[in-house]
Amino acid sequence: MQPRQGKATRRASEAGATVPEASARSARGARTDRNESPAAPEAALPEAGKFGPARKPGSGQKKSPPDTQERSPVRATGARAKKAPQRAQDARPSDSTSAAGAEGLEPPAAREPAVSRAGSRRQRGARGSPKPRPLPGPRDVPNPGLPVSVPILVQRDAAPGARKLRAVLEKLRLSHQDISKAAKVVNGVVGHLLRRLKCEPEFGGVEQLHTGSYYEHVKISAPNEFDVMFKLQVPRIQLEEYSDTGAYYFVKFKRNPEGNPLSLFLEDEILSASKMLSKFRKIIKEEINNIKDVQPDADVIMKRKRPGSPAVTLLINKEISVDITLALELKTSWPASTQEGLAIKNWLSAKVRQQLRLKPFYLVPKHAKEGNGFQEETWRLSFSHIEKEILSNHGKSKTCCENKEMKCCRKDCLKLMKYLLEQLKEKFKDKKHLDKFSSYHVKTAFFHLCTENPQDSQWDPKDLGLCFDNCVTYFLECLRTEQLKNYFIPGFNLFSSNLIDKTSKEFLSKQIEYERNNEFPVFGEF
Repeated sequence: MQPRQGKATRRASEAGATVPEASARSARGARTDRNESPAAPEAALPEAGKFGPARKPGSGQKKSPPDTQERSPVRATGARAKKAPQRAQDARPSDSTSAAGAEGLEPPAAREPAVSRAGSRRQRGARGSPKPRPLPGPRDVPNPGLPVSVPILVQRDAAPGARKLRAVLEKLRLSHQDISKAAKVVNGVVGHLLRRLKCEPEFGGVEQLHTGSYYEHVKISAPNEFDVMFKLQVPRIQLEEYSDTGAYYFVKFKRNPEGNPLSLFLEDEILSASKMLSKFRKIIKEEINNIKDVQPDADVIMKRKRPGSPAVTLLINKEISVDITLALELKTSWPASTQEGLAIKNWLSAKVRQQLRLKPFYLVPKHAKEGNGFQEETWRLSFSHIEKEILSNHGKSKTCCENKEMKCCRKDCLKLMKYLLEQLKEKFKDKKHLDKFSSYHVKTAFFHLCTENPQDSQWDPKDLGLCFDNCVTYFLECLRTEQLKNYFIPGFNLFSSNLIDKTSKEFLSKQIEYERNNEFPVFGEF
């Protein structure tokens, strides 16, 4: 259909297609038990190949400053290779060695694997071609739309940089005490607001949906950012795709909406996202003034509305940020734009994919980018609950990372990538180049890499340094090619030029290259 010319009111220099996700959870290195209960069970809360050219031992490498225009050769973190890379199936770990790696034992440093990321710039450019090179053996995974094919070569020795990475992960680990303290305060505020919303006819059926990094067990740094989603079931509606995006839709009721409390938010038969979000925001703003009466330890203020954002952001006690998002729940077939998405058949199995696609999907009042402003009546697809399911059951082996079972470093790599982006955004916050990037971009790239490398043995904890370098390589290739397909909606490019400008992508790429070539100084000294 032709784009509906609605209210594109607010101009903004930045427009994100995704919502940052954060919540709180204790990071435990490679050990993650999907059956482990959160520290605060009722909290809706604290909320990834080819490697670089080998260097001769002892050869010096001149460090280039961040602002240099010259692209330095990239390499695996700390890798100094002497022998040809071995095939993954020839180097898969035994159960005993995997268990040893899971306990954090350091492998001997004498054996250093030779790795090669791509001997020349021409080779690296070839990886970004529309048809990725087939991977060897069982990892020949058909997955159209990915910008690069990055096999992980499992080596018996971890890259020397893995020791530093483990120290970073230890620093990112959240204490149960801090989590519980923050969870108690946020739970009280969220519960109070939920009860208040239920008193309104328009939001009488609202419920809380437990999604985000807290429940995905990938929250990092501090329990100071939380994502909360309030879901509202809306049956008998039809969707009209906005401007062939595959991600944004207009919502209409199939039948006469008389008697439907949501009819108050109709505009030309369209369920107005802006009207509904405004009422949602108004109720919350009014109610936070009453929270002190029942929760004296919570000083709550509402932050200014961000252009195009679907979330209502609260600041509790001047240090805890809570994003509350309204979501429409639809228990119908997923839209056609998702048919080729969720490419987990060779990773988690076709059966799991079928089961996940039977679950409801959600719409959030996220405004589509329209010129220099936003189309304020659109709703955007959300699959945050499916992302939680994938991360909670992330192994090809159904017992991956369970107690006394084989461990992997998937979640550790995701935490490190999130922390890398977080630190760079903090370092260059005055430049504004990185404002449009979020942890969702990192998580999306990570999911694609998991699809490319589905075997648990390709994510052995002993190979943390190499696996993390694969994640960095893949994300850099996405930035270079300006291609990062939404994991559920392949036709929607999160790195398209109308969402993130080329200058910002080049800036982030240059900074990540600098960090890797200098063994990630932004992580600090250990």
